[in-house]
Amino acid sequence: MSYTLPPLPYAFDALEPYIDAKTMEIHHDKHHAAYVTNLNKALEAQPDLAKLPVEELLAKINTVPEAIRTAVRNNGGGHMNHSMFWKIMKKDGGKEPTGELASAISSAFGSFADFKTKLNDAATKRFGSGWAWLLFRDGKLVIESTANQDNPIMDGGKAFFGLDVWEHAYYLKYQNRRPEYLEAWWNTINWQQVAENFANAKK
Repeated sequence: MSYTLPPLPYAFDALEPYIDAKTMEIHHDKHHAAYVTNLNKALEAQPDLAKLPVEELLAKINTVPEAIRTAVRNNGGGHMNHSMFWKIMKKDGGKEPTGELASAISSAFGSFADFKTKLNDAATKRFGSGWAWLLFRDGKLVIESTANQDNPIMDGGKAFFGLDVWEHAYYLKYQNRRPEYLEAWWNTINWQQVAENFANAKK
């Protein structure tokens, strides 16, 4: 079994004016596609590993043969991270979460506004390329950031909400103004999908 590029669940321009159509096209059709291609290439000689769901593959990254581990880490992480990222955004998204997710965020971080500030802070302070995450670690809701395409699943975390701060996610529109991109991004969030991810991560 080979890994495949999931289709973008909306048109390239669906997230305008917050994320421009050209960025979405390049991000999905070029960057994410390359991660999938390179992951499949890295695993050509490892058919048993290539059969695993990408989540399972990355959860056992330290058992992947050393010769291909970095390629699997980078490209498998890129594939998994982006597969989530596309789904947690939508046209006419934004506002705030409701229900159990909202209660959990308020309980863990004080309020939704405090949570947003803390996630933005983690994303802003991530030096170079990487991600900021909302995840479960040891049963607790926490915010973390990772470098490159690493995912918290690689060391026991269960991330269900991720913010991409690679420059290719925003540079065409925002150049070096990462905080401006972060503020705009919150207007795209598909909270219904995030709540579904939250429920699955709690299990």
